[in-house]
Amino acid sequence: MIEFLIKRFIKDHENIKDKYVRERYGVLSGVLGIICNFILFLLKLFTGLFMNSIAVISDAFNNITDLGSSVVTILGSKLSNRPPDEGHPYGHGRYEYIASLLVSFIIFAVGVETFKTSIKKIINPEPIDFSALSATILVSSILIKLWMYSYNKYIGEKINSSVNKATAHDSLNDAFATSAVLLGSILGRYVAFPIDGILGLVISLVIIYSGFSIAKDSVRLLLGPSPDPELADKIKELILENDNIIGIHDLIVHDYGPNKTLASVHAEVSIKADIVDIHWEIDKIEKKIKREIDVDIVIHMDPIEGHGKKEKQKRRRN
Repeated sequence: MIEFLIKRFIKDHENIKDKYVRERYGVLSGVLGIICNFILFLLKLFTGLFMNSIAVISDAFNNITDLGSSVVTILGSKLSNRPPDEGHPYGHGRYEYIASLLVSFIIFAVGVETFKTSIKKIINPEPIDFSALSATILVSSILIKLWMYSYNKYIGEKINSSVNKATAHDSLNDAFATSAVLLGSILGRYVAFPIDGILGLVISLVIIYSGFSIAKDSVRLLLGPSPDPELADKIKELILENDNIIGIHDLIVHDYGPNKTLASVHAEVSIKADIVDIHWEIDKIEKKIKREIDVDIVIHMDPIEGHGKKEKQKRRRN
């Protein structure tokens, strides 16, 4: 299904290194997320009100927070591709992190309100009207969330998107949460204690934790985290595979938003090397790093006493 939609709506879908193709993947996953989560919200809200179940209503509002995440996915895909301007020479990619922070506040507020309502339900429990229709709607919701997990996982792996991978795990967690609500609704018919309010309380805590986690990650990205060790190692590997580069130091990596990573490093070259040849070699290395791992890098030459391969092996042993 998702492959059909990709072929139908994404032009040149195989060219995933093109930033505009990656943008269309992000927009497609976001639009699907908005549609699915809005449908789930309406279905669960109707079911929760019909059943008089705070757990189901809480799960419905959890889908609204997921809808907000889908909006962020679209905004991030669009804004990260805006060209640099005088005030933002490195682009506008960090708008996604600001939007994520705003959504986290909304998620947190929904969780707190649901928490208060669940407490009232525990103190003053009310009977739950559970029916075959309610069960059918909840089972359908679980199946939709499992499909959302599947397509987000596929797109995340296809374009190496951390946002889609995270959304995939979130969809899987939602499927488990709805399964718990369904089980609780069935058990609520046979037990005396307020299981509905307790489940609503648990779900509200999950929503609050989700809002806190998103806010924490957004702030971390806005403040500028340390570079990903795997990315740093890959940069070092691509530079040091060249015979005339003896060593490197002072690698700095800056994250300016999705698909906008800048780096700088000092490359040690032999003082006896031809400066013109070294210049052209470093220029090729910069282009290769951009082509293979999409990092804009500036490499500064540092002449040192040394002679190519032998000096490189000696420095690596030390």
